[in-house]
Amino acid sequence: MRIIGAVTPRRLEILRRADAIVVEEMKATGWYRKIWQSFAVLLPVKSVGVMGDERTYDYTIAVRAVESQDGMTADWVRLPYPLLEKLASRIINEVQGVNRCVFDITSKPPGTIEWE
Repeated sequence: MRIIGAVTPRRLEILRRADAIVVEEMKATGWYRKIWQSFAVLLPVKSVGVMGDERTYDYTIAVRAVESQDGMTADWVRLPYPLLEKLASRIINEVQGVNRCVFDITSKPPGTIEWE
């Protein structure tokens, strides 16, 4: 799993749930087999949010989708906005402990495919 920072049972559960949503939505829309990789990353960053009438202080999930031929270079995949919107909405609303979702648009190089 892709967790930046401390690995705890709670953080593992958050990431597993978020990643399951990414896989489910990528398969449902046909993108899963079109690209090299897509996955969720749990960041060690919490931010203030609002859920209902309450303030929250929860984690951030980054979604990464890349295309590559050999893994040595890669480019981020231009997923359709409705898919990005659905990913973010489901992750934030269905994964307790997450109130922010970001999409990684870094190519390789300068970044890597994985978050390490």
